[in-house]
Amino acid sequence: MSEEFLSGTTGNPWESAHLALVEEAVRKAAASEIMPRFRQLAVHEIVEKNGPHDLVTVADRSAEEHLTASLTALLPGSVVVGEEAVHADPAVCEALRGDAPVWIVDPVDGTRQFVHGDPGFCTLVALARHGEVLASWTYAPALDEMAVAVRGHGARVDGTEIRSGAPEPGQVLQVAMSHPDFTTPQEKAALLALRAEGVHSRPCGSAGLEYLAVARGELDAIAFSWENAWDHAAGLLLVEEAGGTDLTLTGERFRVTGGNALPFTAARDAATARFVHQLLASGAQ
Repeated sequence: MSEEFLSGTTGNPWESAHLALVEEAVRKAAASEIMPRFRQLAVHEIVEKNGPHDLVTVADRSAEEHLTASLTALLPGSVVVGEEAVHADPAVCEALRGDAPVWIVDPVDGTRQFVHGDPGFCTLVALARHGEVLASWTYAPALDEMAVAVRGHGARVDGTEIRSGAPEPGQVLQVAMSHPDFTTPQEKAALLALRAEGVHSRPCGSAGLEYLAVARGELDAIAFSWENAWDHAAGLLLVEEAGGTDLTLTGERFRVTGGNALPFTAARDAATARFVHQLLASGAQ
């Protein structure tokens, strides 16, 4: 069902009206639920979920509700795995392993940036089935940029195809990573191995926008120590369709259904992914 949903009469998903309808649904959710609250949040509209670095706002919750209604209406029989729904009921994640098409939704990726009035946040939507991500939408409403990827058909930003390419030989690799202080001891050791010669590492911002930077070739790699599907599904497909790849700590590809060896990396080309993976693996030993 999900494959047919993406295919137009020509078999080219980029000519499918459904692809545009999903984009429209994402834009509408952002326009009605997120942007009116940007830099307008009251104190009582911001809540800590799991500490001061894990925030949720009224915009996150209302945008997810909006997307849940609009996306399931576009594809009858589909279900939604959203960040806020999973926080309320972890069993919602089981849908990722089921037979129904799944919309994986992060209504506001980069909530901390959103709360602080920083435009570096985005809305992430991916369509998956049987654990395979088929299409994704990464929308930065404050920057008015829309990135779309379709499995086997490439990646585009505002309609223009993007390719990640490879870093220039000998250049210092630019890598964004999870903050080591919020990890297990083994993950911390692995991430700290990225502070190596020839690598400039920094803390990551919005995961979705970091993935977009890799897909554009503006960032060489990212390394994350958590595996929430809503943070990674859209961006991993975007990077892959732009020419990049990903590797978990054991050298396998990342699975949105979970059970990944962490940390993992996504990089703009295979050689960079292997190099970053080797650093992570050496640090984890």
